[in-house]
Amino acid sequence: MPDFHLSRNAFGRMILTYPSDSTEKEIVPVRAFPISDPSEGIALVDLHGHEQIWIDRLSDLPQSFRELIEEELASREFIPEIKRIIELSSLITPNTWFVETDRGNTDFILKGEEAIRRLSPSSVMITDQHGIHFLISDRSKLDRHSRKLLDHFL
Repeated sequence: MPDFHLSRNAFGRMILTYPSDSTEKEIVPVRAFPISDPSEGIALVDLHGHEQIWIDRLSDLPQSFRELIEEELASREFIPEIKRIIELSSLITPNTWFVETDRGNTDFILKGEEAIRRLSPSSVMITDQHGIHFLISDRSKLDRHSRKLLDHFL
């Protein structure tokens, strides 16, 4: 059992308290490895960015704490996953990508090839002109047409 308590205050913000001290600290969870290992390495930091608690694995926490942290992370993280590349406006950048994501169809402008980054042999992160990150978690799971379009940039 952890030697701290997590809850939400009246404003819906996450609060950390210790049994030995009744002082409440507003905290925010931050993943150390949000793409490669999202359930391991989570820091609970205060509003000044100072780490208060380090959590090796979410699975080590009681279910109520785990759910609270996952809920908070989900409200802060937005990384749509590309399921299919429907069309590109051009094979030369800047170009517009029309994609199907896990959150619906969208389009974005790719400024340059440097905005496509390999995270692993199978995963790719694409950053659009507004700084929004799109994830392709496994290139091999894309359909043939999507892989062919993506290969022009890798």
